[in-house]
Amino acid sequence: MGKIIAVANQKGGVGKTTTAINLAASLAAAELQVLLVDCDPQSNSTSGLGFARDPGRPSTYSLIMGDVPADQVTQVKELDGLYVIPAHKNLIGANIELVQADNREFRLRNALRPLASKFHFIVLDCPPALDLLTLNALVAAD
Repeated sequence: MGKIIAVANQKGGVGKTTTAINLAASLAAAELQVLLVDCDPQSNSTSGLGFARDPGRPSTYSLIMGDVPADQVTQVKELDGLYVIPAHKNLIGANIELVQADNREFRLRNALRPLASKFHFIVLDCPPALDLLTLNALVAAD
């Protein structure tokens, strides 16, 4: 079962995305199976790995809201062993939509559970805020 690592800090510009991308890529280069989950509506991990912004592509928003299972959201990168669940700016809506939802802080953990055995590591890139997206990532993390 893979370990889940959340890269989190309330302040922006401290290197969360840089750390998440480089950690995931380094682990993949070491021939481990790694999933990078972009939990930030700014989508910098997504664009940093070369994915164009695409509002039609299933994203972390689709995953957290339960619209699409995790295996259908996962994208493959050119680096063997590196997989990505991309984000999109619509993810900011999850903070509002989850306020009244049942088990709102467990959504990401429950969505990633089916993938845990397929990856050695799952790296979560968090937004620069202590909101429901970051809370979901921290609850999901080991």
